Amino acid sequence: MTTPFPAPTFTSPRLQAAIIDLDGTMIDTADDFTAGLNGMLAQLDAEETSREEVVGYVGKGSEHLIRSVLAPRFETEHAQDRFDEALAIYQEEYAKINGTHTRLYPDVEAGLIAMREAGLKLACVTNKPHRFAVELLQQYGLAQYFSVVIGGDSLAKKKPDPLPMLTAAAQLGVEPRATVAIGDSENDALAGRAAGMATLTVPYGYNHGQAIQTIKSDGIVDSLLGAAKAIAAHHSTT
Repeated sequence: MTTPFPAPTFTSPRLQAAIIDLDGTMIDTADDFTAGLNGMLAQLDAEETSREEVVGYVGKGSEHLIRSVLAPRFETEHAQDRFDEALAIYQEEYAKINGTHTRLYPDVEAGLIAMREAGLKLACVTNKPHRFAVELLQQYGLAQYFSVVIGGDSLAKKKPDPLPMLTAAAQLGVEPRATVAIGDSENDALAGRAAGMATLTVPYGYNHGQAIQTIKSDGIVDSLLGAAKAIAAHHSTT
């Protein structure tokens, strides 16, 4: 498929690794989040949420997701009082349905294969809890492509902080400047840029309800296969 976006322009040297986001980049998980949250809200006797509401909250980790959903349903002080209980219930509910209401985005596996064949080392860095991320990657047969998986609870800080990106690069044995961060949201681009990496964004994810064009990155690619092609084109000139 021909991308409707301008070709990415990298200022970095030849790339040796790609760090790829999970939710909204490889797998559409919004309906899983919605189902897990509704299971939680039912136990809290609160009004249900919807996919439309949830997609505006995705990308900053489970804690942010829970706080965002509780905020319009409880008074501020009450929402804070219920947070720990809500988070525990949500994690139980999500564990029951992880992967049940999801779909793989087009050309994800083809893109991973192309990147690996191009000699790139691959890591998945997500704000999703590590165990849920690994389970989901395994369900779709994608775990085999990643030598490193870092979740939102793996380190002291999560995206948009650069720590997970820097840690992934170190574990892959590559320099940040020889790494590209690929994701669907501003958090991914902010974390990648702060770590000194090249950044690519995909247009089909969540991005907190904002247009992908609002994100500062080295370019927009229509898929992970599009990302692989952009990287290959960069390599042909370096």
